[in-house]
Amino acid sequence: MTFLRISASALACGLLAACASTPSTIAPADVPPTVLMISIDGLRADKLSEADSPNLMRLAREGVRSIGMRPSYPALTFPNHYTLVTGLRPDHHGLVHNAMSADALGEFKVSDRAAVQNAAWWDGGEPIWVSVRKAGLKSATWSWPGSEAPVRGLHANQWRMYDESVPLPERMKQVLGWLHGEPDAIKPRFVATYMEQVDKAGHAHGPNSAEYTAALQQVDAAVGQLIDGMRRDRLLDETNVIVVSDHGMATVKDGNTVAIEDMVPADIAKVVSVGQSVGFAPLPGKQADAEKALLGEHAHYQCWNKAALPARWHYGSNPRIPAIVCQMQEGWDAITRDSIAKRPPGDRGSHGYDPALPSMQAVFVARGPAFAQGKQLSAFDNVDVYPLLTRLIGIPAQPNDGDPQALQQALRGSK
Repeated sequence: MTFLRISASALACGLLAACASTPSTIAPADVPPTVLMISIDGLRADKLSEADSPNLMRLAREGVRSIGMRPSYPALTFPNHYTLVTGLRPDHHGLVHNAMSADALGEFKVSDRAAVQNAAWWDGGEPIWVSVRKAGLKSATWSWPGSEAPVRGLHANQWRMYDESVPLPERMKQVLGWLHGEPDAIKPRFVATYMEQVDKAGHAHGPNSAEYTAALQQVDAAVGQLIDGMRRDRLLDETNVIVVSDHGMATVKDGNTVAIEDMVPADIAKVVSVGQSVGFAPLPGKQADAEKALLGEHAHYQCWNKAALPARWHYGSNPRIPAIVCQMQEGWDAITRDSIAKRPPGDRGSHGYDPALPSMQAVFVARGPAFAQGKQLSAFDNVDVYPLLTRLIGIPAQPNDGDPQALQQALRGSK
C-alpha cells in the first residue's frame, strides 16, 4: 500500500518493551494511564461553544483542542470510526462505506446486525481494543462501530452492543465502572464509548437547528457526568481523555435531492450505495453505457471510475469499492424516488461530502497527563489519531496510514 506509514523507532521501542516485560511484571508506577476515547457522532468542530458545550470546552481549556480534524473519504460513520481505531484509511481497512457489496459476503448495511457482527467485513484492520488484548492488557467498548465483531477472534474484554434505548446517564455510569476496573478489579488500558444523538438530530433537522443544539447539550451533559465522576473518584488525572467525532454535518436545504433513478437506468448499472458518496456497479456488458451516462460533471454531482478518483481522497483500490463512484456537491443528497416522496418537508443535514470542506471537520479534544494545557492544534487527518493511541497505551502500532509526528504538538512539553 502506498500510503502505509509506521514509526520504526516507535515500533522498535514497543517490541523491546513487550520482550522486556509482561503485564504481570510491570510495576504499578510504570503502567501508563488509561486511555478513554469518547465519540460524538456527527459533531462539527465549529459547533463547540461555552454556551452549548461547557464540559467539552472545559476539557479543551485543561488540555488541547484542534481547529478541525479531517475525516477520511468517504466522510461516513462506520468507515471513519474504524479508521480512528486502526489508523487505516477506508480504502485499506475495507469498511469503504456504510453500505457495501462483496461477492463472498453479500450485502453490508449498518442496520443489518448480522453483517455488523460478521468479522469478515472488518478483518482488513486490527482495532486498538484487539491489539490491547493481544498485549495481555484489558480493553472495554460501548457500541463503537466494529466492536460487535470478533476481529482476529477477539472482542474487547467488556463490550456492549449498540442500543440507543439505553439512556446516556446509564452508559456513562457503566463506563465509569469500567474505569474503576469492574468487574475483575483490573483497570483497562483502553476504553471507548459512542454517542449517536447529535448525528441523529443533524440528519433530521440540520446542523443549525435548535434540535442539533439540544442534542449537543445532551451529550455534553453526559460527558460532564462522566468527567465529574472521574474527578470525584480521583481517576481523571490518571486518565488520558480523548473526545472525537467521525465527521461534521452540512445543511441540506428542502428539495435538494437527486433521484438515483435519474442518474443511470437500472438496466445499465446496479446501485450499491446512495446518499452523498454514491456507488454504481455496471451490469455485465454495460460498462461503456454506464460510463457514458455517469462519468464527468453533472448539475449537482461528479462521477469517476474508481481508479481515477481524486488522489487526495486515498480511495479507489479496494475491491469493495464499486466501479463508478459519484460524489454529491455539498448540501445535496442522491436517494431513490420513493425516499424523496417520503421525506418530510424542511431542511435537514447530511455528511459524506468532500472531507476538506469546513462543514465536514470533526472534533478533537484531549485532556490528561500526556497532553499540553490550553493549546489549540492545527488541523490534521484522522488517521493520525491511531499512532497517538498506541503511544499513549504503550503497545506497538500495527501498519497504518497515520503520521506518528502529527500529534506531537498535542503532547506535554512539546513546543
